Amino acid sequence: MSLLMELLLGGLAGWLAGKFMRGDGYGIIVDVILGLIGAWVGSWIFARLGLSVGGEVGYFLAAFVGAVLLVWISRLIKRG
Repeated sequence: MSLLMELLLGGLAGWLAGKFMRGDGYGIIVDVILGLIGAWVGSWIFARLGLSVGGEVGYFLAAFVGAVLLVWISRLIKRG
């Protein structure tokens, strides 16, 4: 997958994670970063659960799940 596609899918996943978690997100740059890191985290979690992640749809799903987790954790830290 190309770097541009990873950035687009990661950014979209991060933005959607911010909306899904009932918030305004953290801005486009942080949303992209959360999506990209979320893709790595989500892929790791999926691998531990024995789920296969492949292609753009799998990357997006992993990025979304991972970004939701990262947004949730960051909001816990922010509140504390």
